[in-house]
Amino acid sequence: MENNLDRVMEEICLDPAVLGCLFADQQGLCIGSKGQASNETSGYITAIANQVAKLEPNSKMPVVTLENENQICMIQKADTITGAIYKKL
Repeated sequence: MENNLDRVMEEICLDPAVLGCLFADQQGLCIGSKGQASNETSGYITAIANQVAKLEPNSKMPVVTLENENQICMIQKADTITGAIYKKL
């Protein structure tokens, strides 16, 4: 699985607008990060995805978008993995 995750992170970071990406398990532990994504934020990323999913529990997992003046962070949970992609605006 580690090689597959490394390959996915490499592909994501090929986009010139991407600053970094992060993947975390169900407990919020970082299982992979690349670029400017800090593995210290994995617990927060997982918590955000879990809380937002409670808003509409019968719907598909939403994509959460956090934005500041120079970047955007997109968060989505899929099964037992939560991912975050950081992009330039």
